[in-house]
Amino acid sequence: MNMQQLSIIIPVYKGEAFLEPLVSQLSQTLPAFAEKYEIILVNDGSPDNSWPVIQSLIQKYKWVKGIRMMRNYGQHNATLCGVRAARYEVIVTMDQDLQHPPQELPLLLAKLEEGYDVVYGSPKKLPQGFWRNLMTAGIKWILAKVIGSPSVRNVSAFRAFRTNLRDAFANFQGPSLILDVLLSWGTTRFTSVQVDIPHAERTNYNFRMLARAALLILIGYSTLPLRFASWIGFAMTLFGLGVFVYVLTIYFTAGSLPGFPFLASIIALFSGAQLFGLGIFGEYLARMFDRSMDRPPYVISETVGK
Repeated sequence: MNMQQLSIIIPVYKGEAFLEPLVSQLSQTLPAFAEKYEIILVNDGSPDNSWPVIQSLIQKYKWVKGIRMMRNYGQHNATLCGVRAARYEVIVTMDQDLQHPPQELPLLLAKLEEGYDVVYGSPKKLPQGFWRNLMTAGIKWILAKVIGSPSVRNVSAFRAFRTNLRDAFANFQGPSLILDVLLSWGTTRFTSVQVDIPHAERTNYNFRMLARAALLILIGYSTLPLRFASWIGFAMTLFGLGVFVYVLTIYFTAGSLPGFPFLASIIALFSGAQLFGLGIFGEYLARMFDRSMDRPPYVISETVGK
């Protein structure tokens, strides 16, 4: 494997306990396969002492850079901030909590040299509990469908990609984003390699946040829900025609019409379908309204380091 020039992006939130050992591990492993490198620690409005720790690391390591956000914007927004600040030809993104071993980085970089543009480090064994793993797998399946690449089912925050991909979303503005979708605007050459995840610390993501991420992927970057609503409407139309034929049949054969409970249930069914469709349209309108305000994905408070 050729020596690489790497920019390593690490979003930081409640990470004061992890940053020093993580940077220490990187300082020991990076010289073996990186000709030039930098670590960009993006403090995403962390309420703990993460920023003072970052400042001390900058004093200790000349290749560490710190970016402080004005408030908490979210992991993908903080990562995008670091991506736009990267100087070298390959970008690596990692979590702060030591789940992504620096020793596994050569596997991602070797796969990148085969001609791929984005390489994910997929865990050999899912590190979280059953329900968390199940929901994460569902989100990855949705993301793969939106991007149109089956290999994205192995998506991970442990990723390596070519820096020039950021040109595809250089003008992106908006408060809600999924970095992997933005990367798909510049390439379809995605792949993954299996890596060892030694342990899993407590994650900052809960089920509500995972559900919001799934909704963002579907509504923010896909028209699949609109198509689904159209199919629901078509199915309800067919069902209505079937009910009409049924009512006529009962009228001409039995000489009577179905009673009030039957009519009430049909009205409730159609009303529910209509409200479901309106809810989907409302979500799209909310996304359009959100983006029409031209809110930036992040705002930088200060930058420290070279």
